[in-house]
Amino acid sequence: MKTLMTLLTGAALAGTLATAQADEIVVGGKNFTEQQILSSMTTQYLEGLGYDVEKRAGMGSAVLRQAQENGQIDLYWEYTGTALINYNDESAQGLTIDETYQKVKKLDAEKGLVWLEPSDANNTYALAMREESVEKTGITSLSDLAEAVNDDQGVTFAMNAEFYAREDGWRPLQKTYDFRAGRSDVKRMDSGLVYQALRDEQVDVGLVFATDGRIPAFNFQVLKDNKNFFPAYALTPVVRKETLKANPKLAEHMNTLSGLLDNDTMSTLNAKVDVDKTPIERVAENFLKKNDLL
Repeated sequence: MKTLMTLLTGAALAGTLATAQADEIVVGGKNFTEQQILSSMTTQYLEGLGYDVEKRAGMGSAVLRQAQENGQIDLYWEYTGTALINYNDESAQGLTIDETYQKVKKLDAEKGLVWLEPSDANNTYALAMREESVEKTGITSLSDLAEAVNDDQGVTFAMNAEFYAREDGWRPLQKTYDFRAGRSDVKRMDSGLVYQALRDEQVDVGLVFATDGRIPAFNFQVLKDNKNFFPAYALTPVVRKETLKANPKLAEHMNTLSGLLDNDTMSTLNAKVDVDKTPIERVAENFLKKNDLL
């Protein structure tokens, strides 16, 4: 009888463990380098902590967000500006990084989505110059840049056609910083060509994404947006509320990872993939090992 009870108890315990392990965490990711690095990093990190993880990377932004709202994705890294503007139809113009975060956190809470601690990585639009040009001119902010343009110093720009034409793009940027560049001083081209044009000294200033790996690789310096014109796109882990309830330590673990990320870190990681051609999984693994998270 005792043997039978022992067997039954063992079977029940095994069933409980199997059930617990079946409740895996589905980690999502978008279809560009930075997001692929983050989805790999998150998966490896959580698996190392003992979580059962399934990775679904390479998804389109809108599809990924919808999948999370529908409960098909438990966790992924989102940008505050993207969620506020695209998914909540709210303006982020003029808001600080923290104001953007607090606003989207409140709105998404109503949808069962929890924004954890934001990282210091803010992948927004930015204007950049070559480091040697910054040292030579002393231009470090967009206000400095506006002053140089207004002093007729012949500053030339490169940007994609979308930013040049959009309602929250080039024209309002000039209005906010009170300068006006001549039409002939602005070259419109594909985003990827902007980096080459700036590197090859075909222009003085280029429109970039703040965590792009080519910024450190090409020795660019991002100019400070001292009037908060560009919307904040703080990189933040977003988790379903139900997932957090089932995994009480998950928030603490993800906040630890978030605290290690900033623009320089993400730019360097992106460059390892896009410039050095290091495999994504290895870049993510090396980062975790370097920070004693794996």
